Formats: sequence, C-alpha cells, structure tokens
Amino acid sequence: MIKINGLRSPYAQTGRLVYFGRMIDKIRLEAQGQLPLEYKNNLGTGTAGFFDARCCRFLGIDYEKIKAEVLAGKNDEQLLAWILEAGTPRSDEDCVHWNHFMMKRGWRDEGQKNLQRRIEESAHLKMREINTMFDYIDYDEGRDPVAAKSWELRAPVMVLLMGVAGVGKTTVGLALAEALGWDFRDADSFHSEKNIAKMSAGQPLDDGDRAPWLAAIATHIKKTLGRGENGVVTCSALKQSYREVISANNKNVILFHLHGAPEIIRRRIEARENHFMKPAMLDSQLAALEPPQDALSLDVADSTQTSVAKIRASLNL
Repeated sequence: MIKINGLRSPYAQTGRLVYFGRMIDKIRLEAQGQLPLEYKNNLGTGTAGFFDARCCRFLGIDYEKIKAEVLAGKNDEQLLAWILEAGTPRSDEDCVHWNHFMMKRGWRDEGQKNLQRRIEESAHLKMREINTMFDYIDYDEGRDPVAAKSWELRAPVMVLLMGVAGVGKTTVGLALAEALGWDFRDADSFHSEKNIAKMSAGQPLDDGDRAPWLAAIATHIKKTLGRGENGVVTCSALKQSYREVISANNKNVILFHLHGAPEIIRRRIEARENHFMKPAMLDSQLAALEPPQDALSLDVADSTQTSVAKIRASLNL
C-alpha cells in the first residue's frame, strides 16, 4: 500500500484515544475523493469487528452522525468536545483500557488468524516483525512503528531542515522521510507564483515577499502536528525571526542546519537545471544568514546517508 498523505497512524492519539483520529481522516479523505478503493469496505459500522465500528460503539455515537459533524467542518478539538456532550461518558481509565485493547488487536486473540492472513497476502511485509494489526497497518502504509516508537504514543515531531540554497535540504529531507515513512514537504512548494517569478529573474525576495510564504509553512507544520503526524519540511529560514514564525516556539519542531564551504554550495547550485535559484543569489543568502544557536549542525560535505543517520541518532530513531 502506498503512503496516503493526511491519514494518521492508528497509534496516533487524538485527545485521549488512539485510532479515533484515523477514522476522522478516512472520512475527510473519502469526501475529497482521495481514499483508495480498498479502504472503503472498512468504513463505518457495517462489520462489527472492524475498527470504525468498535470506535463508534466505545464513543456511543452513530458513525453517520460523526461523519456529518466531520463534513460540517469540525476540527479534532471541536469533534472531541461534541462527542463528550453527545456520546457515552468515558473516564480516563476507560480510555486507557480502550487504547491498550486496540493496540494489541491481533496479538494472541481471535484476530490473530486474520492478521496472519493479511501478512501472508502482503509479500513485502513477510520479513517484518508484526505482532498486532496496528503494526501491520503502519508498515503497509509506509510507516515504521519500530523506528517511530509509535506504540509509546510519543509526541509527533516536525524536522525542519534549514540553510542557504544548494546545501541539500531537499535531498536529505526526502531521504529522511523515505527512511521513516514520514510526510515530506519542500519549502519551494509554499511559494507564490509571484515569488517564483521574482527569483527566476534573479531578484532576491524581501521580507514582504517572505511573510505569506513563512506563514504557509507555519500553517502546514501546525496542521501536521495537530493531526498527530510526524513530518519533514525544508526552508532556508535564514533569520531567527523567520524561524520563530515557522516554529511558533513549538518544542516539537526540531531544527537542523545544513551548511558548509561556499564553493561547494555554489558548484551545486550551478549544476542545477531549470531551477529558479541562481548562483549569484547565494551571496545575498549568505549575507542574510543568522546561524541558529539551537540546531544540530550538518556538513554539506557529508553524504546524504551520513546526514540522515545523524538526524535519526539525535532523535533516537
């Protein structure tokens, strides 16, 4: 199964509950026409043993009512508040029992045969150590529950790779996201057409140009962490004030600074084809750079694999 952007791990905890956020994501993705066909048989409460059905019974609310509230535009926080009022009252202890029950489905219970069947049908997963249905889902969708320690319900993190143009932010970011099964977004995708045109003409951006760009990256980070997902995003983030906008002082945004000898960086930019960043603009970026004091330093002379290994080691992944 390919990775589906916007679909949380079943381990991701929303409020006090695992899985609930995933059910909400499936509702949203189906409405947008982005949910793969093979997922649709598992939606709702048609089969009592499926996770959506179990979740609705625990909450004490009909699936169609939840779906209506989701499609009306309620976010996670609003949905949880509504369920608290409309559903079956649940104590913290109830929620702990629910979480442990769901996380262990398929391990020495009546669901074990189904789990083994699913593994046998998935040739790419036969060498994985899979003990539960949640593990199976994570691996099948490109996440690694072992690397991410998702069973510990660890708070999600956003890796922010910063540095001037040409240091390899995109290359390292893509490799890291691939290794961990995390979402990846490049800073260039947040630029307006006006900004791209300006840079393509060899003109550096000013702070007025950057403001909506930084705000868009900050919004992406907030939404990703709010869904309980991990991610990787790149941004030059040359000044401390830019980094403060992007991270909004969120301790779960982890900063890594790629830097190195200017001659190496310049050669990389010159080797690019059809990119709006011009070699002459490097000097203005280097002049504007305010090196961060709170970031792990990565040398551009290192291989991509070495940089990825350093990031994973620093995050205990």
